[in-house]
Amino acid sequence: MAKEKKSIELSDKKISFNLERVSYNVIRFFPTKMTVDVMVFEDGIKEGVKTIPFAHLPKEIKKIIKPN
Repeated sequence: MAKEKKSIELSDKKISFNLERVSYNVIRFFPTKMTVDVMVFEDGIKEGVKTIPFAHLPKEIKKIIKPN
């Protein structure tokens, strides 16, 4: 049986989106937990890494990531 991946690395795809004045760069996707690690930039200042639920992503970003 094939092993299931614990996370899918997405940092090389340069996926990013903005919500209000906050910019998010997607780092990795965890299909088993349906969460995404993102790097947060507020007003151009790096705030750090945050984990957000996949359901909270904008529709256009969900289409790019496409969980299986």
